[in-house]
Amino acid sequence: MTLLQVADGLYGLPPAQFTAARDAAVVANRAESPELTAAIRALRKPTTAAWVVNLLVRRDGGQVGDVLAVGAAMREAQASLDGAELRALTSQRRQLTAALTTRARRLASEVGVAVSTAVAEQVEATLTAAVLDASAAEAVQSGLLVTALRATGVDTVDVQAAVATPEALGHHATPDTALRSVGDPDATARAAAKAALVAARRTVAQARRETERTARQLADRQAEADRLTAQIEELRSQLAATTQRRDVLDAALTDAESAHADAVRALAEAEAVQRAAEI
Repeated sequence: MTLLQVADGLYGLPPAQFTAARDAAVVANRAESPELTAAIRALRKPTTAAWVVNLLVRRDGGQVGDVLAVGAAMREAQASLDGAELRALTSQRRQLTAALTTRARRLASEVGVAVSTAVAEQVEATLTAAVLDASAAEAVQSGLLVTALRATGVDTVDVQAAVATPEALGHHATPDTALRSVGDPDATARAAAKAALVAARRTVAQARRETERTARQLADRQAEADRLTAQIEELRSQLAATTQRRDVLDAALTDAESAHADAVRALAEAEAVQRAAEI
């Protein structure tokens, strides 16, 4: 058994069961290797907010994945969006993360864990970080968070300390369909989330089309700029050649002017001699 396999099972348990289950895993894997045993013993108990997010990923991974996929598309399209579109996407992102947080609180309640307002805020901040930052999205999808995340939308989120083990990044939590309640008490929240998801996808699709249009426009203008640059280089080459020919002609002109002056002087002297001889 690997550390990731052990961790995947441990972080899917209710918080009250974590420590005892981890100690039991240490004993069960003691014969496997000292390194694995030490690594299991070092696994940290998740905070309540981290556990709630881990639970959400295991119980409703499809919806979480949809929201994170929209987040990735938002990051790709963000550069081409104007202010109004960015505000619309920000509003939709908040609706999505708020709806997921409501769903997460309900799931926690189903297994007997009450989620306070303060913890819910940390859950929503973690989901927001996952939408804004690709590495945070990886950490969330691992289902191996040990602490909540927070993102500014500018700086990269440092996720190494927020997951149970560095190998968690790239790992996807094993889905857990147990303990689902009959019916769906969160139907309204889920409907709102789906509506926001559809709206966000529509805005992102529009932004992508605008990005493609501006990319084509940029390529056309770059081609025109390259053509004009080539013309400028050709004209510069012609100018250099013409300047060189002019310099040669200037030198020849100077020589011709000097020869003409000498000829004028010689003519004047010859005419003077002629006049003297006629006298």
